[in-house]
Amino acid sequence: MPAANSRLRIWCNYDFEETLARELRERTSSYQLTLAHSSVSAPAASAQVPDILLGQPDVDYLLSHTPRWTELTSAGYTAYDRDDLRKVFRARSSLLTNASTVFDEACAQHLLAMIFALARELPRCLDNQRAGRVWLHDESRFGRRFLLNHQKVVIFGFGAIARRLVELLRPLGMQIVGVRRTPRGDEGIPIVRPNESNSHMADADHVIDILPANDETAHFFDAARFGTCRKGARFYNIGRGTTVDQAALIAALRSGRLGAAYLDVTDPEPLPPDHPLWDAPNCFITPHIGGAHANEQARLLRHFLLNLAAFESGQPLSDRVI
Repeated sequence: MPAANSRLRIWCNYDFEETLARELRERTSSYQLTLAHSSVSAPAASAQVPDILLGQPDVDYLLSHTPRWTELTSAGYTAYDRDDLRKVFRARSSLLTNASTVFDEACAQHLLAMIFALARELPRCLDNQRAGRVWLHDESRFGRRFLLNHQKVVIFGFGAIARRLVELLRPLGMQIVGVRRTPRGDEGIPIVRPNESNSHMADADHVIDILPANDETAHFFDAARFGTCRKGARFYNIGRGTTVDQAALIAALRSGRLGAAYLDVTDPEPLPPDHPLWDAPNCFITPHIGGAHANEQARLLRHFLLNLAAFESGQPLSDRVI
């Protein structure tokens, strides 16, 4: 529990819109609040070390000036997923939280939209509307559309997004298997470790990548892993582009090993206009917008304020990373 102190220092480099910035000022009026622009990565060297950081602070600053608590305004924390940072934070009893539960609903709904769109062949219909405008009734009606009921889904990376996606898919009676490095036993669905996943990929209709970016997940989905997929399986990535060997993905699409791919993330980003992924067969791309939603800034502020209340009272913080 933090020591009783009505003038704890908060430093924020997230660009809240003015209405929300004003609310943040009002709700933290008993604190010393500094609002910096997002281009400023750390407090000035001459400034006192803040007790609380909110936004996307510089990692080197955190290593040398560890605050009591840092809240990231993103679900991803690749830059902070470091052994040296964990060691320093734990030694100083400092906390690190992210905003997973701010973005889990949007990302899960985005994945659901991807899954439904491919099941109903909506991208193909849209392509026809914009180009051929041929009334493909018989071909479309009796073509490759399928029902999702009882199909098998394998989800890699079982965190907040996956948990919400399972809730959305469950009414369809789908067979859902999760893959995570350390099963906890409270996931509510069968969970296997990565080295046990190949047999499940072999009969999966849908393979979903929600893996974070780190050394262990770099090119996790390579030619060998795509080779274990059942022919025609759909692949979805809303995790990080670096978790996929893009050349292997393109080859799997061209060979028909994968029936389609829906990507919200790529490597690199932005994806250059001449990148072969744009022209890969049955590959559909959205520009890293899976977590975006109209009121996300307001939800980020609410998340921080709820965690701030928990911090003040010594209660557990939501979305704790360290």
